Amino acid sequence: MSESAAPEVREMSVAAAFAGMRSVAPMVFRAGCPDCRGRFELAASALRLAIGATSKTTFYSFTCPDCGASVRKPAGERIVELLTGGGVRTLRLHSTL
Repeated sequence: MSESAAPEVREMSVAAAFAGMRSVAPMVFRAGCPDCRGRFELAASALRLAIGATSKTTFYSFTCPDCGASVRKPAGERIVELLTGGGVRTLRLHSTL
């Protein structure tokens, strides 16, 4: 039996490793304002997510770009998953028991 040669390991620079990558489009979320009934898209940086101990204390918030109202909406598990995966800043609320 003949021995096969081990594959050659080549070093790669960081620049070469990332050369073929494309930039990723920023995540955008659809939202609506209960005050002015405006419908719009918001970047992840325009939203805040607060995760509390219960569903009543877990919510996301933003400022309406149309009327300037502060909007706060409940966030279920799926919304939390989408917002955290999309890069929305998250604040974890602690109970004071």
